[in-house]
Amino acid sequence: MVQVYKNLSQIVTLTKAFEKDGRKLVPEDLSIINNATVVFDKNEILWVGPSDNLPSEYSEIEAKDLSGHVLTPELVDSHTHVIFGGNRSEEYTMRLNGADYVAIANAGGGILNTMNGTNSLSSDELFEQARQRIERIHSYGIGTIEIKSGYGLNFDKEYECSHVINRLKIHFEDRVQIINTYMAAHAVPKQYPSSKEYMSEVVLPLLKKLGEESIIDAVDIFHEQGYFDSEDTQQLFDLASIYNIPVKSHADEFNDNKGAILAAKNNALSTDHLLCTGADGIEALAKSSTVATLLPGTGFFLGKPQAKARQFLDAGAKVAIASDYNPGSCHCDNLLLVASIAAPHYKLNIAELWAAITLNSAHALNLKDQGAIKIGLKPRFTCFKVSKIDEVTYSWGRNLAISLEGL
Repeated sequence: MVQVYKNLSQIVTLTKAFEKDGRKLVPEDLSIINNATVVFDKNEILWVGPSDNLPSEYSEIEAKDLSGHVLTPELVDSHTHVIFGGNRSEEYTMRLNGADYVAIANAGGGILNTMNGTNSLSSDELFEQARQRIERIHSYGIGTIEIKSGYGLNFDKEYECSHVINRLKIHFEDRVQIINTYMAAHAVPKQYPSSKEYMSEVVLPLLKKLGEESIIDAVDIFHEQGYFDSEDTQQLFDLASIYNIPVKSHADEFNDNKGAILAAKNNALSTDHLLCTGADGIEALAKSSTVATLLPGTGFFLGKPQAKARQFLDAGAKVAIASDYNPGSCHCDNLLLVASIAAPHYKLNIAELWAAITLNSAHALNLKDQGAIKIGLKPRFTCFKVSKIDEVTYSWGRNLAISLEGL
């Protein structure tokens, strides 16, 4: 069925940003159409332009009048950890009161705390808690969410978590697009003397099992000193390639481990965090298709320095911003809020900001058929009850998104 949204105050098409592959953007690359109309069916955008220029073949279709609204490409949160049990609010207070990572870990905190909380919940309980979180995230106008496993940290629970994400994917199929990322390589449980044993006993055999079931969309790993090294990362990437599963990585967060370089070498969809990436890593990403996904909320939450966003952008890397919503290092699920606060710190222009949470974040999830409002792309939109796009990122913390469902 063909649908028409007419008389929008603005449509932010990002067509020029799309043509430039999301790189080296200037403000004009928002490609805004004022007083605009878009025509689409279930599969693709059929026409977009000024309302006065609507082709006659679409003029008789009953249209939805969206005067006083702005349409953008769909917001995409390309890095979340929505599947978890437990609560780490006490750790946040400890951190504010001066405790460091070691002190928090010695008090039973950190990822292993969330591992215990996650393992204490049934599959149905994990599903229901995550379902509620996704409903809230979706209310902000976010239509695509990547969800990582990684808090079970044993074979059976990680398998269960991947299936919970698949169940959520099916549950939200008509409303929210969910990307299921396998990340058993998130931390090394204490019962394993090294990452090598954990990789051989849990991470790799479980990837084989899930790969044969074809329910995961990507594979991720925490490539960092004290977690998983370059050898572990390459081993995981090699196995994923056998099952034709795209790869991603958490890299260079605490140290420059050359993780960005390794990700680019393996044509990873994205490599994320990148707080300590050096000039050689930035150059490698700029010459690759791998998206540099920055997670400003984590820096704000932990009181740490931010990534060198301007250096990535000026070098020509594709830069995305994601929330990193998780129970320990960024308990904030509002991507638009995080990106709006980060923009002046990162020195982003307005096109770089919007591309980072739509076009480039979609590409970080291998979604090359969305991220701009352009004929032939998927009709995945976010709508705001404002008269100009400027109002959205100016109004920190206000939810101005409206649901297009049932219009």
